[in-house]
Amino acid sequence: MRKTSIILGVVCLLLACALPPTASARSVKAIWGPVEMPDGSPAFRVYRDLGAQVFQVQLEWLDAAPSRPANPTNPDDPAYTWPKQVDAAVRAGRRYGIKVAIMVKGSPRWSNGGRGPQWAPNNSDYARFLTAASRRYPSVNLWMVWGETNRAAVFRPLPANSPVGPRRYATLLNAAYRALKRDSRRNIVIGGMTFSFGPVKPRDFVRWMRLANGKRPPLDWYGHNPFSPRFPDLRLRGYRGSPGARDMSDIDTFASEVRGAYRRTSRAFRHRGPRLWLSEYTISSDRANYAFDFFVSRTQQARFLSAAYRIARQEPYIAGLGWIGLLDDPVTVPRGLTDGLMTYEGQRKPAYFAYKRAR
Repeated sequence: MRKTSIILGVVCLLLACALPPTASARSVKAIWGPVEMPDGSPAFRVYRDLGAQVFQVQLEWLDAAPSRPANPTNPDDPAYTWPKQVDAAVRAGRRYGIKVAIMVKGSPRWSNGGRGPQWAPNNSDYARFLTAASRRYPSVNLWMVWGETNRAAVFRPLPANSPVGPRRYATLLNAAYRALKRDSRRNIVIGGMTFSFGPVKPRDFVRWMRLANGKRPPLDWYGHNPFSPRFPDLRLRGYRGSPGARDMSDIDTFASEVRGAYRRTSRAFRHRGPRLWLSEYTISSDRANYAFDFFVSRTQQARFLSAAYRIARQEPYIAGLGWIGLLDDPVTVPRGLTDGLMTYEGQRKPAYFAYKRAR
C-alpha cells in the first residue's frame, strides 16, 4: 500500500509539473511605479511591504534601438542603448523576490516607415528586438506585446470602428509570440492589451483580431486595462452609452467574449479560454488630472481598489491585476496624477493599506 501511494504521489507531482503556468496559477497582485523613491531609496522595499508580486515596466523600443542594429537578436549589439530604469528594475526584482513584467512598445522610425512611435512596425524587426530583450533579461518571463492597442494615441493604424487595426496588430502579436517562445518556452506572452473604451471597442477588437487565414494570433494571456469611473461590481451589465466598452464591472462578460473567440479557433484554448492579465487599473483621488477626468475621495479610492482585487481573487479567469501607480505627482505639477497609493511626499493614503490587505 505504501509503495502504491508513493508511486501515485510521484505521478501526480509529474503531472502538476507538466501543467502550463497558465493553467492553475492564482491571480497575482501587480503594480506600476518608480524604481526609486523620491529620496533615492529603493522603491522595491515598499513593493515588498505592500505584498506586490509583479512589478510592471515599459521598454520603449525606439529608445533602446535609436538606429538599426547590425545583429538585432544580440543584446550586445552596439546600436542598443538599454534603458537604465529597466535594467535597475530587473536587478531589484531579483534582489527583493518580485517578478518583473515588461511591456514592449514604441516603434523606431527605421522600422515603421519614418512615422511616429505609435505606428505598427515591421513584424520581423519587432520580433528580433523581443528576442534580444528576452536574452538580456533572462529572469523575466512575462512579456506584454504593446499597450492599449485600441487607442489611436498608442497604436496605429486604428480607423474607428474598423477591423484594420486589430488585424494589423494580430500579425504583430503572431510574430512576437513565436520569437519569445523560440527564445524560451518559459516566456508568457500577453497579447491584446486593450483598454476599456477607444475608437475600436474591446468587444470588437477581440472579434476582429484575426490573421489572414482566419485564425487567432497565438498568446498565453489576454491583456486589458479595465479603467472606469464606475465602482467595480459584477452585478452591473453593460456600460450606458458605450455597449462595446469593457471595464472592471464587465470583466466577466469580456472574459467570456475572449474565451469564445479563442475556443472556436485555437486548439490550445478548446476547453478553457485565455486568462486575463489586467495590467492597469486605478482610480484617482482628490481631483481630476491630465490622465483621468474622474476622481473620488481617498476613502472611496481605497474602496474601489478593494472591490477590484476582490473580483480578481474570486474569478479564476483573471491571471493578475495591476494597480497604477505607487506615487501621486508632486503638488507642484499642474494637473498632476493623483492615482497613487501614496502622495509624492510619502504620506500613505487609505488605498495603500487596502492594497496591502488585498490577496
